[in-house]
Amino acid sequence: MAAHAHRIPLSIDYIEISVTDLPVAQEFYNRAFGWEFTAYGDGYAGIRTAAESPGEEAGGLALASEIKVGGPLVLLYSEDLDATLAAVTDAGGRIVNGPYEFPGGRRFHFTDPSGNELGVWAEA
Repeated sequence: MAAHAHRIPLSIDYIEISVTDLPVAQEFYNRAFGWEFTAYGDGYAGIRTAAESPGEEAGGLALASEIKVGGPLVLLYSEDLDATLAAVTDAGGRIVNGPYEFPGGRRFHFTDPSGNELGVWAEA
């Protein structure tokens, strides 16, 4: 992914949509909205942004086995993942996955006090 320039620290950066059949979902979103994808194996496809930003992604499709079905996963961008992880924990969030590495960086998932799951990522 390209370098990020956010006006608001930890703004919404990326949305993941859980799906039960990745090829069917890709076909649907391509036909319905013209979305194009970057394949990352059998369980994930990145949603490419507009042609003005080649190579960037705005979200992804993930097999339901990779994240729970029931709604999109909101991802926030952080310039310092470890500091953000500490801030989330100090504020009462519960880490439910990671931190772990993925192509392009590192990320973790947490739940807020109401049980909503979000993720935070940082470039490598």
